Amino acid sequence: MAAQMFEGTQHAAVYQKYRFAPGKELKDIILSYLRDKAPSCTGLAVDVGCGSGQGTAFLAEHFTKVVGTDISHAQIQEAKAAPGPPNVSYLVCPAEELPFEDASVDLLASFTAAHWFDIGKFMSEAKRVLRAGGCVAISTYTIDMSLHYGDCSEKLTQIFQEAWDQLLKYSHSRIKHVLEDYKEIFEALPFPDKKRITNIYDKIPMTVAGVVGYLESASPYQVFMKNDPEAAKTLLPEMEKRLLETMGAPSRDTPLEFWVRHVCILGHKEA
Repeated sequence: MAAQMFEGTQHAAVYQKYRFAPGKELKDIILSYLRDKAPSCTGLAVDVGCGSGQGTAFLAEHFTKVVGTDISHAQIQEAKAAPGPPNVSYLVCPAEELPFEDASVDLLASFTAAHWFDIGKFMSEAKRVLRAGGCVAISTYTIDMSLHYGDCSEKLTQIFQEAWDQLLKYSHSRIKHVLEDYKEIFEALPFPDKKRITNIYDKIPMTVAGVVGYLESASPYQVFMKNDPEAAKTLLPEMEKRLLETMGAPSRDTPLEFWVRHVCILGHKEA
């Protein structure tokens, strides 16, 4: 059974504001694979579990038509409300019941969402909708994250990690797929021509406010808020205060770098 974790309108708004798009290294690896395996398959790309559209916009630069799908009405509303390219559209549907014809999709992508799907049913849909010669790109960022600013990067990362460790206690069981670098998802991909890359590092420009907002957008924080709202409300302001003091910075808009490790599964349906 698929898991639904991003249904609320307030959560969707935070997600839209603070979730970051795929970074340069991840995008380059996906595009290089597509050029190698399917240079002529540039018609339709589908971004499954698109959330508020961070990855969908990237695909729009490289395909004639892109459709972002998500089971959350609130997330799709946020995606539709944001400015976007004219070749992108969005619709609400489960990842396990995609409303596309057999063999009609050139690229089936998913960015930091596949661990919420019913993996077996999703892979059956991938096999059905992907055209011969088409590709799959399934990625996630991991909890291997660090903050970088001047000479206090190690201390900043420690402060961030302490807050993240508190949230991990409230993680859904599906997070095991992320912790295991999508190994089970990779094994379930029904195409022999496939590979899994686990060492993709991206440096995401961010601010202190963005780091705080990212944690607020994380599903464990939403569970934390329901279980212990008083403790949840103090966690992020305290982390922000410690980050700013360590940086010697007066403003939460102070820029820093957010380093994150991605895992990417790539597959090719042979013609």
